Amino acid sequence: MNRSSPGKSRLPANKGKIVAQGEVIITPVSGKADRKAFIDLAYRLNADDPNWVPPLRMEAEELITPGKNPFFEHADVQLFLARRGGAVVGRISAHIDRLALAMDPQQGMGPGTGNWGLLEAEDEAVARALIGRAEEWLREKGMTRVLAPLSMSIWEEPGQLVKGFDHPPTVMMGHQPERYDAYIKALGYQPAKTLNTYELDITKDFPPLIQRIVQSGHKNAKIRIRNVDKSRFDEEAALILDILNDAWSDNWGFVPFTDTEIKYAGKKFKPIVREDLIMVAEYEGEPVAFMMTLPDLNEVLKPMGGKLFPFNWAKLLLWLRKPRVRTMRVPLMGVRKRLQASRLASQLAFMMIEAIRQNSVREYGASRGEIGWILDDNQGMNAIAEAIDSHVNKAYVIYDKPLR
Repeated sequence: MNRSSPGKSRLPANKGKIVAQGEVIITPVSGKADRKAFIDLAYRLNADDPNWVPPLRMEAEELITPGKNPFFEHADVQLFLARRGGAVVGRISAHIDRLALAMDPQQGMGPGTGNWGLLEAEDEAVARALIGRAEEWLREKGMTRVLAPLSMSIWEEPGQLVKGFDHPPTVMMGHQPERYDAYIKALGYQPAKTLNTYELDITKDFPPLIQRIVQSGHKNAKIRIRNVDKSRFDEEAALILDILNDAWSDNWGFVPFTDTEIKYAGKKFKPIVREDLIMVAEYEGEPVAFMMTLPDLNEVLKPMGGKLFPFNWAKLLLWLRKPRVRTMRVPLMGVRKRLQASRLASQLAFMMIEAIRQNSVREYGASRGEIGWILDDNQGMNAIAEAIDSHVNKAYVIYDKPLR
């Protein structure tokens, strides 16, 4: 097999077969065995990290499989494996989201922007080779810029962890080794945005000012805060995602949900959705805001090692019937765009947070909340998080690099 110096290939780049970089060989994922190796590597490389939460293997496979993950309906994706001496030592995904290409460049994405993610590497040489090959693939596809890491959509696990390595992530958040951050920056990547999560003690009452704002809202006959109705699950899910698409449409990094993704997300969330943990705020009878809260599924998944069989399925089923958790996570919330600059928006947010806080403690035994992610320059959301005495516990960076 031909070998070459780092960053060069003796095979034409557009053949997409094998690229040799020093002692590290990069190959496109092809076939069932490669896909299995791609998935298995994460479990091996992170096995000794006490704060890594092994995803269910069926979920990990679904994420990278066309026909199962609707992301593939509007994205071009190529997975790569790195081998050294015949052993798999790294992996990466390179992808181009066609919906992201259509967005306004001022919002972070836009024409010419590609991504990579799902990075796992034994060492820096492997990471350099993998990122270099992902960049090469993006260039071949006409991309002029990279935003990374995204694994794989902005709605899944965006960013490289840079703060909060000392505790596990909550459901739907990533956890990468600290050394990856140094690898990425050494290749010329610059921070584009920081995504923060906030944690708080939900057993404590909110500050007096916030309590007064909430009480004032309850006295306002125009405001109604209600639980979602799970018997109308599809209708409620469509409503929430409609508000989300409107509320987030001007945010940095925003890519709209497709109809297929709305149905997929609804099906995926349904087992852990609890009516008293997802609130809709109505003003004068119109739904104008929502807040979604999920019991931290990672607490029950962590000891399972990614496997449901032979006995873990029964444990998970029992937990799903009546979750008892330490942590509740608020992954999504939104207020209709036309109200976002108003005092009403903050009041509705505080009212929903307070209702969920009380339900979380009383019904699920929770003591800790996590809100986010929130963009570091989202002044409104950061102000709300700080007003309820929460603090940043984890930070993730999305990096930017021109492709020359």
